Amino acid sequence: MTGPLVLGHRGARAFRQIPENTLASFDLCLQHGCDGFEFDVRRSADGEAVICHDATIGAMKIESTASKSLALLLPTLEDVLHQFAHRAFLDIELKVAGLESQTLAELRQHPPKKGYVVTSFLPEVLTAIHDLDSAIPLGFLCETADQLRTWREMPAQWVIPLFKLADRDLVETVHAAGKRIMVWTVNHAQRMCEFAAWGVDAIISDETERIAEVIDVP
Repeated sequence: MTGPLVLGHRGARAFRQIPENTLASFDLCLQHGCDGFEFDVRRSADGEAVICHDATIGAMKIESTASKSLALLLPTLEDVLHQFAHRAFLDIELKVAGLESQTLAELRQHPPKKGYVVTSFLPEVLTAIHDLDSAIPLGFLCETADQLRTWREMPAQWVIPLFKLADRDLVETVHAAGKRIMVWTVNHAQRMCEFAAWGVDAIISDETERIAEVIDVP
């Protein structure tokens, strides 16, 4: 039986010497043995898809800042796809609306060879992408029980709950519906083993060295 995909959260997030959501952090989590990584995409003032979890970096609000002012601080979606599309499973989280067409264009230019999923907490983002191209694999992120209760309504192949919301029954229910399940962010070895035993399809972790050892990624 094949184990779950092992994905670094914003790269190798637990390794604080290298900033999260950077090319160096993504590369490190692959060196640790992960199958791929999750990363966050936001939109600059001039429409560039840039990689950052928070809405601001330093004193700059990303949506109000031109990409040329962010270039030395943040990689772009194109940078990530160019460097990693051939060697990593990519979990591309869209933090904001307005990037749907651009994301699809970038994916067509740099098609991931190891698999990918475009994810969001925002139903309108998933619906917009599905309307543009129904073949794109989508994932619905859930942080609350209220969000999770709506997963059947989403045009998504992946259900992606916070690990505290997931149990064996949910895994079985999602699989019975013909969908896949990914849990985040799992940092303790016991929970990693538990989720793997329940048959989740992917696990996201800050602790990239630990999870690669626990799940015994080949």
